[in-house]
Amino acid sequence: MAVSQTTARPQAGIGRYVSDALREEYFAACDALYALGVPAAAEQEVETSFGTTHVYRYEPADPAARSRTPVVLVHGSGSCSAMWYPNTPGLSAERPVYALDTPGDPGRSVHRVPMHQPERAAQWLDESLAALGLDRVHLVGSSYGGWLALNQAHRGAGRLASVTLLDPGGLEKVGLRFFVWIFVSLFATSAPKALRPRLAAWLEQPVLVVPELRTMIRKGVRAFRIRRPSPLPLSGAELATIRTPLYLVLGKRSLLVHPKRQVERVPRLIAGARAEIVSGTGHGPQIDHPQVVNRRMLDFMDSVDRGTD
Repeated sequence: MAVSQTTARPQAGIGRYVSDALREEYFAACDALYALGVPAAAEQEVETSFGTTHVYRYEPADPAARSRTPVVLVHGSGSCSAMWYPNTPGLSAERPVYALDTPGDPGRSVHRVPMHQPERAAQWLDESLAALGLDRVHLVGSSYGGWLALNQAHRGAGRLASVTLLDPGGLEKVGLRFFVWIFVSLFATSAPKALRPRLAAWLEQPVLVVPELRTMIRKGVRAFRIRRPSPLPLSGAELATIRTPLYLVLGKRSLLVHPKRQVERVPRLIAGARAEIVSGTGHGPQIDHPQVVNRRMLDFMDSVDRGTD
């Protein structure tokens, strides 16, 4: 198994682990979180121009479902494919699922060449899908992974059957309120156990009440250094170029975007796009309400495959 590099001298645009020991602690925390979901059928690594992409594959129990158009999951910034533990059981019950560790984030991919530029990010994802032998996929991205998916729909949609965006980046400039929420949430992970449920409800932050998720996030912050800038949002003109069937899911109390604004704007700019707001959640609708969001994503993908979307 390839592992991410550790180096004493940071390289511009290259994410890195602080030490081998902290990297292994992080991997152990990730494995504990993976264990809450369905086991991966296989893990594999594919080479791209930007490094090695580590991939987790999940297979439906029903052999007939294994030939359906697969789902590809791209996680958020500062995380890895373990964040999909609430979603892989439901999604992989009906379709093959591939979860990619993005180079430049903590995970088991190896980052060698900067890829934060939009055209390079699209090249990395296309090369990863090509190396996996995937010619047509339903792409799902959360947060920064949502920006990657949106960027792919704009710059390299040839392999995309559809795109699902879960409270994504790429629609608005990231504001101060989001960074304050991230900082306060990280600080709250150190709060006494008895206070965490109340803080989790106040912050809309499931990290605080799922011990394995909390441990993974805390160890990831200690172990890994992200070296890329925040991506710029796509312009209205860029969004209007997208022809891939698109489904936008926003948390009602999202601090990354303004949900009411985007649920009106995106379908107006992207022909045929669906957009909806999920109540009782903020930045993680697929974590807070996995059964609901899984079902809606699968129904959307089914409609695309039937040609009825």
